[in-house]
Amino acid sequence: MNFKRLQIPDVILCEPDFYSDKRGYFTEIYKKEELDKFLGYSVNFCQENESKSKYGVLRGLHYQLSPYAQTKLVCVKEGGIFDVVVDLRKDSKTFGNHLVIDLNSENKKLLLVPRGFAHGFVVYSEKAVVTYKSDSYYQPEYERGISYNDNILGIDWRLNSDEFIISEKDNKLPKFKNADYYESSDSLYD
Repeated sequence: MNFKRLQIPDVILCEPDFYSDKRGYFTEIYKKEELDKFLGYSVNFCQENESKSKYGVLRGLHYQLSPYAQTKLVCVKEGGIFDVVVDLRKDSKTFGNHLVIDLNSENKKLLLVPRGFAHGFVVYSEKAVVTYKSDSYYQPEYERGISYNDNILGIDWRLNSDEFIISEKDNKLPKFKNADYYESSDSLYD
């Protein structure tokens, strides 16, 4: 497994090694000790979620506040997505910055989204099956979100917005300037 820090250094792209032959391929998509060694701290995943979506479905931007903030390890099992993360840590040099990463079932790359970030994606394939591990359980009272089309963030979702399929809940999310951010006392990791 290879790990790469992205333009926002706490966001990590995980690239698994492949072993293929005439039968197909084999890869390790997650190995706790390797990830912990690279990060220099331990992430203890406790929940795994899966969604299946069709072309144009946009989910996000979601996050949870402390003490139930979540680190996520995102993987695409089928299809492809443009995955988006937004830094919500007020004391960060990259506060308000975002990244758009192509994750798909062909490249098998995973994305580690740390606590303190909003996360979302849009499906660019006919359908997509997305899974993610999280290190904190879902707590609806701590759930928050940011509007996908916030002008301050200026996210290029890389699809025509007329094609988006968005839940009623996600269509009502607040703009970035009205969002709940992470304070400097909110630790990324315990």
